[in-house]
Amino acid sequence: MPLLPARARRAPAALLVPVRGLLEARVPWARDRALDHVVEREGHLVPFLLAKDALLAATPPPHAVPLHSLPSTIPFPFRPLRFLRLYPSAFALSPHPIEVSPTPRLSALHAAEAQVVDATRPDAADRLLRLLMLAPSRALPLRLVARLRLDLGLAPDFQRTLLPSYPDYFALSPDGTFLELVCYRKDLAVSAMQSYAQRTGGYKVGDALAFPLSFPRNFELDKKVRKWLDEWQRLPYISPYEDGSHLAPRSDITEKRTVAVLHEVLSLTVGKKMEKEVLVKLGEALRLPPGFRKVVARHPGIFYMSHKLRTQTVVLRESYRRHMLVDKHPMMGIRYQYLHLMHMGKEEVGKGKGKDRKSKRGEQMIGEEFGAEEEGGDNEEDYDDEDELDEDMEAGIASEDEESDDDIDKDTETQIAH
Repeated sequence: MPLLPARARRAPAALLVPVRGLLEARVPWARDRALDHVVEREGHLVPFLLAKDALLAATPPPHAVPLHSLPSTIPFPFRPLRFLRLYPSAFALSPHPIEVSPTPRLSALHAAEAQVVDATRPDAADRLLRLLMLAPSRALPLRLVARLRLDLGLAPDFQRTLLPSYPDYFALSPDGTFLELVCYRKDLAVSAMQSYAQRTGGYKVGDALAFPLSFPRNFELDKKVRKWLDEWQRLPYISPYEDGSHLAPRSDITEKRTVAVLHEVLSLTVGKKMEKEVLVKLGEALRLPPGFRKVVARHPGIFYMSHKLRTQTVVLRESYRRHMLVDKHPMMGIRYQYLHLMHMGKEEVGKGKGKDRKSKRGEQMIGEEFGAEEEGGDNEEDYDDEDELDEDMEAGIASEDEESDDDIDKDTETQIAH
């Protein structure tokens, strides 16, 4: 195994800047409707994709799968049967016993996705390698990497297909719980910020790099905060691939490197966003300094914290123009097609209501069998939000300000079409 380069390389003298105290002023949060829409429109995408993979990832895929055999790890927002009913354009249900199978449209889209996965495999390997290069230990828990699979655009069976294809990149720890880096590639140790600066010309290692900033309309920073931010932007940029252990703790320069690491992590994802809970776990694995959780909230011009879908999602602002990705990864093109297929299913559900009672009775029969076979009569308090969720899924999630979201929806249809 090739020797890894020493991490604790001393910083150039130019980077030893005077220590300045961290900003203590409170930076307000302001809603960004367009970026909220980015998060909200993918509300059920993860369980949809995991259910799809459970049906089609096997080789050859089974014709139909008993409903009770779907993996219990799929984070369905409510009962699996009820979730699958929402998307008849993707999932076909049959009674006696309850089974689910993919529709021809879902199977065709899955095949198209497999082609994109094969075509982008070198890119996926490079991005996963970069993620390991960010870790001081040059290793990450395999369970964490698996949780990041959709964020990184990896195949469902990446452990069987991607990792063995790149033995010079990856290895598993002896106990199989960690993914380890085999070879550190210096040519890949260039952050997204540095790459952009080099393309525009004039950048040298150790120069000050200012992060792109954008704010929602009518958002204003306090004068004290603005002054601090202007000075902070002029500090030297330390690459996230460089060692930062020599930096003074709780200082502005340390915070700038922490922002650089989080910026790079989000840049490595195909959707340029990540749930905060997962980002925190990854930050801990990357050994970011204590207090790094507050960094996202302190820099609303770089990161946006969405509170939609009863969770928190961190979005990299510069990667979006309104709600549309500036540089769309091929995997995101496939994701948008899945969203379109899901939307078609919602329309079919809406049109069928009240028009075909026999079909509705068939669904009830399936539901009765499912309840008898699998659920055994769950208490309603276990699903105290079901009525509200039903309304959201059948009518579409309503925005707080419809005049803005109407324009967003039109743009989204254009983006999906492309």
